[in-house]
Amino acid sequence: MRVIAVTMALLLAGCASALAGDVADRVVVHKEKRLLQLYRDGQMLREYSIALGGNPIGHKEREGDRRTPEGLYVLDWRNDKSGYHLSMHVSYPRPEDIAAAAVKGVDPGGMIMIHGQRNYFGWLAFMTQMFDWTDGCIAVTNAEMDEIWDMVPNSTPIEINP
Repeated sequence: MRVIAVTMALLLAGCASALAGDVADRVVVHKEKRLLQLYRDGQMLREYSIALGGNPIGHKEREGDRRTPEGLYVLDWRNDKSGYHLSMHVSYPRPEDIAAAAVKGVDPGGMIMIHGQRNYFGWLAFMTQMFDWTDGCIAVTNAEMDEIWDMVPNSTPIEINP
């Protein structure tokens, strides 16, 4: 009986460490390559193809420019009741984004998210993920968003590269 208990404890410890290893401590986006990567302790855990805003080149400057921001941000909160299959908020705009927009006399915009497909249209992901369709957000399939949701806690840094 003791052998069974020890064996079970070792198996459960292995499962717990595998689960703990699947929690990302950093998210990296490569806009040009259309990739989102999850990292833990410098090692890539997962990689996903993404769709971006309809005008993806360059840093977001103002509301409605359909660009995804570039730089260092934080995934600071999440919404399980969004108009898209789950969403995680990118902390854009930073103070420097707000200042740059003010100099130009424009609204910097906001509500940049990582999200799945528009609710009830997830079945179209095979097609929608072939082009940039968001207003500046980062889109993945619903199954991928489920995985990201489970692996990326609030307050995780996100680096968005050109």
